[in-house]
Amino acid sequence: MKNDSINSAVKHLSKHDKVMSTLIKKFGNCNLQPHKQYFNSLLRAIIGQQLSVKAAASIFNRLSGHYHHNPMPEDIINTDHAVLRSFGLSNAKAKYVKDLSEKVIDKEIHLRNFSERSDEEIIAELIKVKGVGVWTAQMFLIFTLGRTDVLPVNDLGIRKAIMLNYGLRKLPEEKKIVKIAKENDWHPYCSIASLYLWKSLDSKFETIMD
Repeated sequence: MKNDSINSAVKHLSKHDKVMSTLIKKFGNCNLQPHKQYFNSLLRAIIGQQLSVKAAASIFNRLSGHYHHNPMPEDIINTDHAVLRSFGLSNAKAKYVKDLSEKVIDKEIHLRNFSERSDEEIIAELIKVKGVGVWTAQMFLIFTLGRTDVLPVNDLGIRKAIMLNYGLRKLPEEKKIVKIAKENDWHPYCSIASLYLWKSLDSKFETIMD
């Protein structure tokens, strides 16, 4: 994101939410770096489901290295299932990355024009892929497309961070999170608010914080 966009987000959140203001003062400005390696990002997202950041990165690096760090849908399709498994993918994830590749090749999902489409349209497109749900699509919107107003209400980290930072007794459900976001005027910067909430839990998002 451009610096002026980040500054606008930080000023907005600081002005309307005391908790966010505290987190922003503690962690400084954040940043999102959108890029156009859409297929790679989706591979990473599928591989990373229910894994630690370190384990997911290790598996992706083995897979990517096999294709000279530029895996293409045709490469994945033409790779034997057992070879995909040898990189560390589960049986299900090996099937998921093949399904993703097939849908890209068959143009059931159109990656090239994603930047021109709405968040809702992109989510609807991505969840056609086996193993890709709303959460995975939302992570793609935030970390690949750099969309600023995504609120991943079912993310466990977001729920835990809201509970801890906003003094709740239990993990909030979707309605409560939406209410807190509205009351504290996070829109149109819910993604930025989410970055600070994740950051408040631990340091695994160091790479996205400036």
